[in-house]
Amino acid sequence: MTQHATLNPSAGASRRAVLQLATLVAAGAGLSGCGFRLRGSQAFSFQRIAIVPNPGGAVAQELRSSFGKGVQVLAAEDDLKSAQLVLTLTDERRERSVVGVNVSGQVREFQLRLRVRLSLRTGQGKEISANDDLIQRRDISYNETAALAKEAEEVLLYRDMQTDIVQQILRRLATIQPAQLD
Repeated sequence: MTQHATLNPSAGASRRAVLQLATLVAAGAGLSGCGFRLRGSQAFSFQRIAIVPNPGGAVAQELRSSFGKGVQVLAAEDDLKSAQLVLTLTDERRERSVVGVNVSGQVREFQLRLRVRLSLRTGQGKEISANDDLIQRRDISYNETAALAKEAEEVLLYRDMQTDIVQQILRRLATIQPAQLD
């Protein structure tokens, strides 16, 4: 007479759970080993910044509200000497150009652009960077029967480009070394 081994269904489930856990641990170790890290808040080497002109355009206003508790944003023009860093935002322009038309000459696609020119200097006047242009572009289709909806979409795209430019500026500011501020 032959004996049959009885299968324990809970043993298979527990083995599967252990394999899944081992797979998750290996994936986590692989991601941390490659340098992957979620983007957190920026660490800046300065505590006081002046953003001119005041109040400035939409980018300058959003940038002022983007700094955390560790950085004081100075508002008055006479505070420029006490600022460790002076950020000048000039030439903020919103542009729209036609990039596609149909056979009857009606517009089918626009390209939206947001341009900002920035300069960085210390409160004592030492220039860190001058006249850097930041440009964001987005393409948007157009249909004259949905003109109001496309206008609302255009506003949202400009707001998205503005947020992207502010994030680029914050990342640039985070790369400034303390030695550059002396």
